[in-house]
Amino acid sequence: MTQDRYHLPIAFGWYGIAFSGDIAHGEVQNLQYVGQQLVLFRTESGQAHVVEPFCPHLGAHIGIGGSVDGEHITCPFHAWQFDGDGLCQHIPYANPLPADMPEQSKLYAYPCVEKNGVIWIWYHPLRQAPSFDVVEVEELNSDQWTDYEHFEWTINSSLQETAENAADAAHFQFVHGVKDVPTGTVEHIGHRRNGKFESISPHMDDQGNIDETGTRWCTTYLDTSNNGPGQTWQRFKGIFDVVMLGIVTPIDAHNIHMRFAFKRHRQMNEAENFITECFIQEVNRQVSEDIPIWEHKRYNPKPALCDGDGPISQFRKWYRQFYIESEIIASDLSPDA
Repeated sequence: MTQDRYHLPIAFGWYGIAFSGDIAHGEVQNLQYVGQQLVLFRTESGQAHVVEPFCPHLGAHIGIGGSVDGEHITCPFHAWQFDGDGLCQHIPYANPLPADMPEQSKLYAYPCVEKNGVIWIWYHPLRQAPSFDVVEVEELNSDQWTDYEHFEWTINSSLQETAENAADAAHFQFVHGVKDVPTGTVEHIGHRRNGKFESISPHMDDQGNIDETGTRWCTTYLDTSNNGPGQTWQRFKGIFDVVMLGIVTPIDAHNIHMRFAFKRHRQMNEAENFITECFIQEVNRQVSEDIPIWEHKRYNPKPALCDGDGPISQFRKWYRQFYIESEIIASDLSPDA
């Protein structure tokens, strides 16, 4: 069982819960993320908000039969109305509202922003305010790039286990059959993790012909970034030009929703688009190879590592900042991991 394989908590940070186009003006949706039931609604003016589901009045589920009225969400039971901050703004049979409406009349509203075509919420187990912001990625907000092509998986694993793959260099050869693992540098600065890598690929001309003589080569560049545990993006440049946004969101402590969303530069020619399509298919293939390992491996807080394993210890040290101390003590995360 999953609980026997690891006891990792849900890291705090920003998590994508929907693409912007997934919810219309005036719509209400029920979601399950970060171990909680969530109600996502978009007001008539277009603002997205996320609140806890149970009305503080008599406990009705606002997402079941609730509706949007202008800038408010209305409870289906007694028509109490709440704004995007969770504050009760109207009770139809109490006019005016009591001047001393108690704190328990407030719905918890998750900090919520809409950037890069994605709706993000801030999760913290103690409901502390955000300590960093969602990063806006230039290419993801430019008309020079295509709409998203996105793919998704639901995986029985923890967020840290899947994220650690990026630091595990050796597995690319033995799991994915990659002969040329990119080499480069990784830096950790606060909540950010940034990497720059290079690899060599055979040269390709404008007609899509690949040099098979071994005399002409081109360099492929990969810039990869993490903004906390839930937002990642990668830029690939060389024989194609593509950006990938990684949205990896805990459903609960033992299951994640992984979404990879790709954008291509609109000025690529037919051959470059063909190579890009092959690349996207290869990324999806590698995820399908990783999933059986993720879903059956056990988290080892004190792994036996060798030089060729990659900077796994460095990654874990960086990742620990997204847990609170009480969770570390109660989990598989040993104090000296």
